[in-house]
Amino acid sequence: QVQLVESGGELVQAGGSLRLSCAASGNTFSSYVMGWFRQAPGKERTFVAAIYWSSSSTFYADSVKGRFTISRDKAKNTVYLQMNSLKPEDTAVYYCAASARESIALGLGRSYDYWGQGTQVTVSS
Repeated sequence: QVQLVESGGELVQAGGSLRLSCAASGNTFSSYVMGWFRQAPGKERTFVAAIYWSSSSTFYADSVKGRFTISRDKAKNTVYLQMNSLKPEDTAVYYCAASARESIALGLGRSYDYWGQGTQVTVSS
C-alpha cells in the first residue's frame, strides 16, 4: 500500500503561483509513475501532469504546458506541482496519484492505483 498526502492548495489571484506537494509513504519504490489530476465542480477529473519516478521524464496536458512543472524529490518521497500564471479555469481539487506500473496510459485515471485526498486550488479573477 502507498499513502499519498497532498498539500499546498489555497486561494490565489489570477496570474499568481502555487506549489502543490504530494508526500508518499508506505510501500514506495522507484518504478512508480506519479501523476496529478484535477476535478472542477461539476466536471470530470482530468489529467494535469505525470512524472516517472526513476527517470524523471515528465508529461503534461496541453492546457498547462509552459505554466506548470512537475518534479520529484527522491530523498523526501515527494512530488511537486509548481503552478505559474494561474487562471480562473485552473480552479479545481487537485489529486495526486501513483501507479505501480510503468507502461500505462498516463492520462487515464484508471491507470493509477493509489490516490490522495485532494487539495483545493481556487484562482480568483
